[in-house]
Amino acid sequence: MVSVLGLVLFGAVLALQTLFAAVLTRFFRLRLQTRWGYVIYSLVLIPVVLLVTTLVFFGVFPIGAGLNLGATALLGAAIGIPLALGFTIDTLYVPAPEEYDLPDRQ
Repeated sequence: MVSVLGLVLFGAVLALQTLFAAVLTRFFRLRLQTRWGYVIYSLVLIPVVLLVTTLVFFGVFPIGAGLNLGATALLGAAIGIPLALGFTIDTLYVPAPEEYDLPDRQ
């Protein structure tokens, strides 16, 4: 049986994972000066970070134990959706790093 607390915690974990994905995408966009470099790094390294946090949240802490999700559905929901949302939020809704005017260094 699914509890309301289990659904709320599952949603909170997905929101936190989305935040991780958006911040890491932004970090790669700021640090890498190539056009496709941040895309490749984001698609390769962010799922590893999301996998580790998924193992911590759903393995060590029994969040979502009553949801009866299979392993594939859990990985798709806990890695795929936050990766897509975080990447989309940073790429489409946050201005590009080139649009900011920074003061000159002395």
